Amino acid sequence: MQEPHEIPASAGMTIEAKEGGFTLVELMVVILILGLLTTVVVINVLPAQDKAMTQKAQTDIALLEQALERYRLDNFTYPPTGAGLQALMQPPVGMAHPERYPRGGYIKRLPNDPWGNAYQYRSPGEHGAFDIISYGADGKPGGEGQDADIGNWK
Repeated sequence: MQEPHEIPASAGMTIEAKEGGFTLVELMVVILILGLLTTVVVINVLPAQDKAMTQKAQTDIALLEQALERYRLDNFTYPPTGAGLQALMQPPVGMAHPERYPRGGYIKRLPNDPWGNAYQYRSPGEHGAFDIISYGADGKPGGEGQDADIGNWK
């Protein structure tokens, strides 16, 4: 017999209230919703990242073009292909008038393209006085989509 001041453990509780956790159906619905949300995010975010990387390459190329133009104004010519873009940071060997080269160079550091590869430089270029090229995600000439070349002529 129970004492009057004790309440049985099951008093006032239904069977559903005693059981804790979620049913399998509830878990499956939550997993389905999370899967749908993940799909929507991936579909919308990945193309934006690809576009941002292409735009960064175009911006880097535009900055390198400006530095090359300043170099040309000071030295009356673009750096030779052999000197490459390094000529924007330090005077190339054999420069005709090294006194025209500004202390500190034309840029502080050479950027890599968004895929971690060095920008390619040619002077004279195939498309103009000089070409600055990123070979895209694959790092090889040609390609389509993210592997397409990005240059100062486009």
